[in-house]
Amino acid sequence: MQRGLPMQPTVVLLREGTDTSQGNPQLLSNISACLAVAQTLSTTLGPRGMDKLIVNERGEAQITNDGATILKLLDIVHPAARTLVDIARAQDAEIGDGTTSVVLLAAQLLKEVRGYIEEGVSPHIIMKGFRQATKLAIDRIKELQVTVDKSDPEKFRSLLLKCASTSMSSKLIHSEKPFFSNMVVEAIESLDPDDLDESLIGVKKVPGGGLQDSLLVKGVAFKKTFTYAGAEQQPKYFKDPLILCLNVELELKAEKDNAEVRVEAVSDYQAIVDAEWEIIYRKLQAIEKTGAKVVLSKLPIGDLATQWFADRNIFCAGRVPAGDLRRVVQATGGAVQSTCSDITREHLGTCGVFEERQIGGERYNIFEGCPKAKTCTLILRGGAEQFIEEVDRSLHDALMVVKRAIKNGEVVAGGGAIEMELSAHIRKHALTIPGKQQLIIAAFAKALEIIPRQICDNAGLDSTDVLNKLRMKHATDGKWFGVDVDGPTGIRDNMEAFVWEPSLVKINAISSASEAACLILSVDETIRNPQSEGPNPGPKAPAGTTQRALRGRGRGMGRR
Repeated sequence: MQRGLPMQPTVVLLREGTDTSQGNPQLLSNISACLAVAQTLSTTLGPRGMDKLIVNERGEAQITNDGATILKLLDIVHPAARTLVDIARAQDAEIGDGTTSVVLLAAQLLKEVRGYIEEGVSPHIIMKGFRQATKLAIDRIKELQVTVDKSDPEKFRSLLLKCASTSMSSKLIHSEKPFFSNMVVEAIESLDPDDLDESLIGVKKVPGGGLQDSLLVKGVAFKKTFTYAGAEQQPKYFKDPLILCLNVELELKAEKDNAEVRVEAVSDYQAIVDAEWEIIYRKLQAIEKTGAKVVLSKLPIGDLATQWFADRNIFCAGRVPAGDLRRVVQATGGAVQSTCSDITREHLGTCGVFEERQIGGERYNIFEGCPKAKTCTLILRGGAEQFIEEVDRSLHDALMVVKRAIKNGEVVAGGGAIEMELSAHIRKHALTIPGKQQLIIAAFAKALEIIPRQICDNAGLDSTDVLNKLRMKHATDGKWFGVDVDGPTGIRDNMEAFVWEPSLVKINAISSASEAACLILSVDETIRNPQSEGPNPGPKAPAGTTQRALRGRGRGMGRR
């Protein structure tokens, strides 16, 4: 009798319903997801880029063409495509500009090597080629970058203006570039040159008026806080006032709901009330003795204190936002006090002029001529609220670019010029390498051309024609030639045309894009837990927990 073959036991490794996809099909699917993300962003690149209108689930609309903002609002769920969201956010946090470029580059790198993956080339060979090409690109940028002489303040300031206006050329505010470039450079120059902390630049948005009504306050401005009736009797203008910043509550406190005071006579109750009033009056008298004419507090200042200050010609504002109070202290000197006793002159700040001014439909408290001003405030005006939001995002990018330019001082030509030069350099180098690496490095060189190509497409130019002209120029030593969206030929020397960008923007974008592409290429299997697909993902409670908890709660309640 023939014995049957032993049956292999089935090994169940993953929970039922777990989705696993692996191998080349999975890798190609990830690449397709990244290309879909890049396709959404591609039309926003360059000076003729379009804007996106994104409506969230609450029906709020936002209009923007900032790459990082679009990706944040899109709420992408594909795990591989989320990598592109992360590199755009990192670029935005670190450099401020180049968020769209970094996503387009990463997606184009993957697109160029997709054919090789389909033919069975190992992802590790591709990754090695990318890393080699990235090193070549970064070395070439460092070799080409132009260092601006910081010893000549006029020249250096004009460099910063060029960098700011290049950053704004693709934004909604490009029509007002000279006005806003000047404002951005002045804002950064007002900061402490050692740390350039951009969080000390306050941005206030006031709907109404035109863009040209926006202004830069070399000091601090914040919206009038909630005040009581007596505030209208307070003076609203001071010259050289002493300013006191507090973290103290100046109002009569209501008794707590569960407070219980037993008194035998009415006079005892009166004594308790008098004691409360005595405490607050003592605080107010201590503040008046300091000689301060402007009193600001992070906590509420009640109606009694407001009227008391008004009778003595002192201005007060309670519930001042923490960020604004911090900037007032930075600008005027002094320190935030947590008590009203033992306040001396060195604890007080001062400024040239304090006034409360009407801006649009709002009243603003403005401190100007501050002796230690290492801070400033941008007050943005404009028609629609979404428009002002986009102006704020555009100025943030420009501020970050100017900050980087001050710290580094090296620039390269923008408008696709540096990408074309890197592409020509890497392609020439690829021909000296034997084996498959030659193809991968040439693919990297071709991927860099996506930036000038997309700028042409968005401007309605013939991209094939313009890129052929640029390739010819870069082959014959026209290293700074890039796309010109206005001129008849479509190309120009962008270094002479003052389309400048800090070289750090490009170095960061290329290395981030290459890292992201390598990361996506190194993933060949996705395991998706079925539970995470549910509406409320999270660990399941062990069986019986709920009943135990309820029984325990019942016993506790019984004991009480």
